[in-house]
Amino acid sequence: MNQIFKFNANRVWRTYQGGKLLDTIEGKESPEDSSFPEDWIGSTVEARNVGREHISEGLAMVTSDDGHTVPFRDLLTQNKDYFLGKSGDTERTLEDIPLVKYLDSATRLHFQAHPTREFAQERLGLPRGKTEAYVILQTREDVSEPYIYAGFQRPPSRAQLKQWIETQDIKSIESCFDPIPVKPGDVFLLPGGRPHALGEGILMLEIMEPSDLAVRFEFERCGYVIPEQARFMDRGIETALDVFDFSPVPPEQVDTEFRCPPKMLSTDEQGNTLEELIGAKNTACFTVRRATMNGTFKRNEEAFFYGVVTQGSGTLRISDEVTELKQWERFFCPAGVTEFEYESAAGMSILECYPGNT
Repeated sequence: MNQIFKFNANRVWRTYQGGKLLDTIEGKESPEDSSFPEDWIGSTVEARNVGREHISEGLAMVTSDDGHTVPFRDLLTQNKDYFLGKSGDTERTLEDIPLVKYLDSATRLHFQAHPTREFAQERLGLPRGKTEAYVILQTREDVSEPYIYAGFQRPPSRAQLKQWIETQDIKSIESCFDPIPVKPGDVFLLPGGRPHALGEGILMLEIMEPSDLAVRFEFERCGYVIPEQARFMDRGIETALDVFDFSPVPPEQVDTEFRCPPKMLSTDEQGNTLEELIGAKNTACFTVRRATMNGTFKRNEEAFFYGVVTQGSGTLRISDEVTELKQWERFFCPAGVTEFEYESAAGMSILECYPGNT
C-alpha cells in the first residue's frame, strides 16, 4: 500500500482569469492566464460550474496499487481507518477533509460571500459551509500594491446592498471596503459570512471547508457573466442576503479579525521549526502548520494532512520508503503514518493542512 500520495496538477475552470504562475510551476513552454486559475490539491470535492455540468471537474485522480486511475476520494473510502483515522472516538469522514487549492489571480475576483457551517446545515441541508484561509505565497512583479478585501469596513444596510446587487452598482459596493495590503508569508482567515474579494496578482494556498458554496454578488468580470443560478447558490436574493455578516470591521480591527500571526510549536538544536498558522483558536474547520527544516526533522503526528512544498527541496522518509520532494509539489500523508522525517541539505519549507476539531 502506498504510504504517501503525490498529486499531479488538477486545474479547475473558474469564472475569473489567472493561472500563468501555475503554468510556470507545471513547466509549460508558454505560460499564460486563462479560465483555469486554480489547482485543487488532492481534492475530494467536485466543482460546481453552471453550464459545465457535463464535465467532471475538481476531483483529484490517483493511481491505485493495481495500476488503475481512480478518484482519490474513492481510494480513501476503501480504508478510512488508515487514511483518515479518528478524532477522539469518532471516525473521520470525507467531510472532514479540507479543500486545499493553489490560486493564482490575474484580476480582482468577484465580490462574494460564503455560508457558515451552521447556515449550510440549517438552511441548505448541507454538512459544510465555506470558512477559508489564505497563505500568500507570491505576488506578481507588475502588481505594485497587492491587496484583498475582507469584511465590510463601512457596512451598507441590507436594503442598500440588495439594491446595489440588483443594479450591479459595483462602485458603491466597493466603497464599503478598504484594500488590505498583502505580502508573501501573510496568513488570513475569512470566516463564513464575511464578504470579500481577492485582488489581482496573488499566488496563494487557499484552505477551506470542503464545499464550493458561494454567493457571488458581482455578476461580471473579464467579460464573463455569471449565470443566474450560479449567483446565489441556486436560491433567491433574500436567502443570499441572509448569508452576510453585516457587522463592521473598521480598519483598526482588520488585523485582529483576519490576520493570523504564526505561533511557534517546536524547535530543535538544528534550527528546525514547526509553526501553527491556523489553529483551534482561529477555527474548528481545519488546521494549518508550517514545517521548516535544515538537515533531518523527525516528526510524530496522529492526523492525516496535505503537504505543499513552498520552498526548497528534500525528502520525506517513512521507515524505508523515501519520497523526493521539490518546490511546489504536493502530497497526502495518511493518519496511519504516525512517525516520519523530513530531510533537506539546503533547506525546505512545507505547509501542512490538517482536518479541524469537529
